[in-house]
Amino acid sequence: MGTETVPWRDTRKPLWPLALLVPALPFVAWSLWHATGGGWAWWLTPAIVFGVIPVVDLLIGDDRENPPEEAVPALQADGYYRWLTYLYLPAQYAALVLCCAVWTHGGLSWPAAAGLVATVGVVDGIAINTAHELGHKREKAERWLSKIALAPTGYGHFYVEHNRGHHTRVATPEDPASSRLGESFWAFWPRTVVGSLRSAWRLETSRFRLRGRSPWTHRNDILNAWVMTLVLYAVLAIAFGPGVLVFLALQAVVGFSLLEVVNYLEHYGLARRRTAAGRYEKVDPRHSWNSDRTVTNVFLFQLQRHSDHHANPLRRYQTLRSFDASPQLPAGYATMVVAALLPPVWRRVMDHRVLAHYGGDLELANVHPPARERLRRRAGGVAAPGPLSPAAPVPGPARGPRRGGPTRRSAGG
Repeated sequence: MGTETVPWRDTRKPLWPLALLVPALPFVAWSLWHATGGGWAWWLTPAIVFGVIPVVDLLIGDDRENPPEEAVPALQADGYYRWLTYLYLPAQYAALVLCCAVWTHGGLSWPAAAGLVATVGVVDGIAINTAHELGHKREKAERWLSKIALAPTGYGHFYVEHNRGHHTRVATPEDPASSRLGESFWAFWPRTVVGSLRSAWRLETSRFRLRGRSPWTHRNDILNAWVMTLVLYAVLAIAFGPGVLVFLALQAVVGFSLLEVVNYLEHYGLARRRTAAGRYEKVDPRHSWNSDRTVTNVFLFQLQRHSDHHANPLRRYQTLRSFDASPQLPAGYATMVVAALLPPVWRRVMDHRVLAHYGGDLELANVHPPARERLRRRAGGVAAPGPLSPAAPVPGPARGPRRGGPTRRSAGG
């Protein structure tokens, strides 16, 4: 009797809609607040995202299975996965409108108002991840949807800087979105916020000047994204009064700060080496921190499989792979975000992992200059004359993706 092959199935297919739970949580909070009058209800969303999800993540553990390559074309073409990213946007905007109404007419205490800001900031911050997924695709409609998802946080320049700046300079000292070993999140925040904005504007204006055109046009991807924010804020101010602009500004800061803390943990201390020709080596799985925690991967459209994303930016989230060569975070993003906000905790958890990744040699890491002497002592006297050594040899090729579970073939839904 011959061996019968079993078609591969995405066992997480029923779970992917859970990504839409986050923009639904403000409605749950509103219901509890309306029923009980307790302002505590507005802290439900951040409590679930940064409290409950990490616990469930820990209990469920990792899922390291990769789809077989023969299944990838069908997975990429399956509209089910694409529509889940599309549906985040109307849910995001509905939550924003609801919370604007509560801000204006709710008579909230200041702790409840802070919870409301945090709630919408988390929803719109995670929406930037949806924008990230959409903005990498070739389809024009998805790129415009990416800008729409970015509009509530006013972070439309991310569309330019991430795709054309960060992906080119990732894990180098020149990248404002790659954090350095020994650099706290609070030192990284101003550097990345200001640096990413400047970089995006340089990239976009250079694109027009190379064509002999003025960048002051509706075709400028930064300007038309910012116009979306201005129109959105103007409509909400007309609908709810100018006082809502304070709320919109506060939640925007929370939202884009959530993006930047994720940027902080994704490449912390990792460095690409220079080749003999003076150029940086090609991005490979060693240059991004990964996590295979099941729950946060579902909620974040597999953003945690970040190494494969950088190697293959057009690859859709359902097809991203886990690599053996990728350095692994000790927990999922939801947990690591909290750790990143507490520098002593972060240093205790992560610094030794960066050093271990480079065999204790600081010269191989992307080091924060003010922290170099402290890190040198901790590493046992290994000197670090600079963030990267141009003459240092480039390590060998990274190992391939993890193999899947049981033998499975052919694409399936």
